[in-house]
Amino acid sequence: MTLWGNKDSVYSDGTIAVSGTTVTGTGTTFNTAGLINEGDVISIGAGVTQGEAVIASVTNATTLVLKQKNGAAPISAVAAGASYLISQKPQSLLGQSQYTASSIYGVDNGEVGVAKTTAYSVTHGGWVGITSYTDQHGNLRVKTETLVAMGADSTGSGGISGDAENVKYTD
Repeated sequence: MTLWGNKDSVYSDGTIAVSGTTVTGTGTTFNTAGLINEGDVISIGAGVTQGEAVIASVTNATTLVLKQKNGAAPISAVAAGASYLISQKPQSLLGQSQYTASSIYGVDNGEVGVAKTTAYSVTHGGWVGITSYTDQHGNLRVKTETLVAMGADSTGSGGISGDAENVKYTD
């Protein structure tokens, strides 16, 4: 896979557990229809509270293997029953300090238009990072940065697809 894809949400059925570099699913169908590929990113836990890693391979319907990071497992062990989301977000954003794992969004062209009238307005569709805080007067302050610009062409092809959320960026 390339360094990033165009799907904010590729796949998320069942639950998982993680031990070392092995992800074991319950109620999953990982290798069905070829949806999950090497290089996709798995975000684990509600709000990505248990980490993220790059997928090295899909073994079968219930097993994924994660790429090691510096010769070690990329995330700590995760008990069975964890939620997860597989996306094609940019691999280079994993583990960096400027944006948390849950503050990077795939924003499509339609969502850019809807967001123009909100605090989460963005200048361009693609992979977007958000930093927000409340100022001393209780006002929400939001900074958005387009990390990878992507948009649909004149035929409607390209850009972000497979929306993972509809809270900050509604369709």
